[in-house]
Amino acid sequence: MKSVYPYLAIFTLFYLIGFHSLHAQQSIRVAAASDLKFALDDIIEVYTKDMGKEVVPIYGSSGKLYEQLSNRAPFHLYMSADVEYPKLLIKKGLSGSDIHIYGVGRLVLWSRKFDCDASTLEGLSRLNLKKVAIANPNHAPYGKRAKESLLFYQLYDGIRSKIVLGENISQTAQFLSTGAADVGIIALSLALAPTMKKYGKGYYLLPAKSHNPLHQGAIITEFGKGNAEAALFFDYLKSPTAREIFKTYGFVQEEE
Repeated sequence: MKSVYPYLAIFTLFYLIGFHSLHAQQSIRVAAASDLKFALDDIIEVYTKDMGKEVVPIYGSSGKLYEQLSNRAPFHLYMSADVEYPKLLIKKGLSGSDIHIYGVGRLVLWSRKFDCDASTLEGLSRLNLKKVAIANPNHAPYGKRAKESLLFYQLYDGIRSKIVLGENISQTAQFLSTGAADVGIIALSLALAPTMKKYGKGYYLLPAKSHNPLHQGAIITEFGKGNAEAALFFDYLKSPTAREIFKTYGFVQEEE
């Protein structure tokens, strides 16, 4: 009777080769803040065309994505709207790189019902408003900064009962584009997107002095550590091409 061990060894070898090949072909998954929806989609489109590599973005609020990554969710990269979240992952030993600041985010007052271009944040008190939309400040950085601006201009208490909270900044923008909310505060990057431009009547850029800055940072995660494809896309985010796309969507680029 012939031994089955040589056949078992051959089977195991082919299994391992197949597993390695499958792992190598897996797309890079990026946990990305919702304000990046249009900018990152454009970057990935160019990257895929130039490099022939697949990148899959998963959008959500930075805080919710941070919670998932703290529980070792299988994302290769994390692009947060607030650099503080990547810093926390580094402290926990759950990162695979240093932080790259890909831009500074700005906030705008936006509406499809009122001409925000001819208005100011202080002018909210003079409008007949039923609902004011902001992202949830508990886990969405843009929501936190929106609340800071409203407090800065002493408007928050007066409109608090009218505030509706989006789960993230994309949902907040959806409230506004559909007319579910009269006016709101969203990311400039979303206001500049074609799909929002066709609905809005301009926007008002909130003064930077009214809120803490939104330094937005990316890292390779613990899951992505040592993955050559993840490192390649991470480096691409620093390229002139990516920086130009970030600029197009209103992200202020810090000098290198």
